[in-house]
Amino acid sequence: MFRLEAKKPSLCKSEPLTSERVRATLSVLKGVLTSCYGPSGRLKQLHNGLGGSVRTTSQSSALLANLSVTHPILKILTTSVQNHVSCFSDCGLFTGILCCNLIENVHRMGLTPTTAIKLNKHLLSLCTSYLKSEVCGCRIPVNFSSTQILLCLVRSVLTSKPACMLTRKEIEHISTLILRAFLLTIPENTKDHIILGKSIIVPLKGQRVIDSTVLPGILIEMSEVQLMKILPFKKSDSFKVALFRVSLSGDLSDTGEGTVVVNYGVSLENAVLDQLLNLGRQLVGDHVDLVMCQKVIHPSLKQFLSMHHVTAIDRVGVALMEPLSKMTGTQPIGSLSSISPSSYGSVKDLCTEKFGFKWFFHLIPNEETVCSLLLGNRNDTVWDELKLTCETALHVLQLTIKEPCVLLGGGCTETHLAAYIRHQILHWKTREENNTCKYKTLNKPESILKDGWCTQTELQLTTEAFCSALESLTGSLEHDGGEILTDMKYGHLWSVQADSPSVVHWPDLLSRCGCGLYSSQEELNWSFLRSAQRPFAPQPCLPHEAVGSANNLTLDCFTAKLSGLKVAVETANLILDLSYIIEDKN
Repeated sequence: MFRLEAKKPSLCKSEPLTSERVRATLSVLKGVLTSCYGPSGRLKQLHNGLGGSVRTTSQSSALLANLSVTHPILKILTTSVQNHVSCFSDCGLFTGILCCNLIENVHRMGLTPTTAIKLNKHLLSLCTSYLKSEVCGCRIPVNFSSTQILLCLVRSVLTSKPACMLTRKEIEHISTLILRAFLLTIPENTKDHIILGKSIIVPLKGQRVIDSTVLPGILIEMSEVQLMKILPFKKSDSFKVALFRVSLSGDLSDTGEGTVVVNYGVSLENAVLDQLLNLGRQLVGDHVDLVMCQKVIHPSLKQFLSMHHVTAIDRVGVALMEPLSKMTGTQPIGSLSSISPSSYGSVKDLCTEKFGFKWFFHLIPNEETVCSLLLGNRNDTVWDELKLTCETALHVLQLTIKEPCVLLGGGCTETHLAAYIRHQILHWKTREENNTCKYKTLNKPESILKDGWCTQTELQLTTEAFCSALESLTGSLEHDGGEILTDMKYGHLWSVQADSPSVVHWPDLLSRCGCGLYSSQEELNWSFLRSAQRPFAPQPCLPHEAVGSANNLTLDCFTAKLSGLKVAVETANLILDLSYIIEDKN
């Protein structure tokens, strides 16, 4: 007999953020994310205690996918960050750390959650309107006639992922390859809408990073023996291609559900083989030069096609079907019945390539919108990290086409934005009296106070909590005990090494700001990041000569960072607004 237990009542917890255990758990998550942030971030090893592969990484997508969180609040936060990364690939750590900082600061300052949520929304709209404006002092428009800014953007993505274990020379080489691969996906003849091609990353594990290269078209790895069987290729101006997504093995497993009725004395295998050979005759009659199949081709059909000088390639795999269809212009064939002539496509040429110990079948397209990035690295672990980083960089370049601008990186956008918000909110009376306002604000603080849903003290405290969250985020870039400074002209971040003398002539100790745009030799005044300072108006516009002369800027993707800012604030507001958590323990 089975013993029936009474259903347990749901567990209801009020004001979850007042729990010391919850706040401690959030602090641990923040510590994990913070320790990974930036080019000098600490690496994490992800592995199963029972054995299996080990992953070394500092990327949020890998970290959060392997973190098993149980508390609902942590699930909300990690899911929000993962959704952001799945859409934009970049700024996952930025989003998670900023969200934790906002929640922590609201509680540390004793702010009422309802008021903090409303003011956070206002401050977010103030940030987004400024970042999108022409007078933004940390936004650079991208001119696609020059690759300088794009190359800096790719280099910044690679530099921020230390687990790739790349030298400076290797970073320069891979950055150039990624940009070249991206440019190959842009069609030459475009009208109103640009439809980008695809970059395929081909593994060369065990090869040197410096041996990585980019080739137009698609490379399919094959053994030397397989290649010798299909060589030589018939020479022509172009090669007619048929692409099959259905199995050509003669197996009946793809017939679907139902009953197959076979007459007495009929050999099912022979009937299927006859159908395959009839298909082969049609392909030969249609003058097809190359037959490619996602699955398996029957040996008899392969032999028949070879006798008629038709190249047959099987086991292509589902991952290459879309790029092959796009590059060749074929419609993947899904049945063994008669084939429409419109299903065929073409390629410009066929050849073989050898890289290291690997042989490849190379399809060269008529129009170069699909390319292969052959990527090498020392071992499986660092190759996996480099592959993920290259995919991020390629996606970031695609996002830059939609929004042709970038943001200054290295923490300078965050410190500049914090200075701008403080000046707009905390110093608005002085600005109006002196008539020194250089910006257009979304809403004046005076109008917020007149609405009556917050006091001036609450406005000041929430603004300070918001700005402090941004500045604490930039402080996370320093992992070696150094100090962070900001200048009082541009509001940029400057890093000082640990054990520096307390009294010093700053220009002798500092070199360039975090993004690399400004030099310490300018006439600037600095202050420590976390020190009390009078609100000041940061330089509103970037000087064109400064941007044009900088060849090694640290940059962030505009679209990804703007989305990360929105997700961080909205997720923090959602968590702050939670009054009860109801858990079913059955």
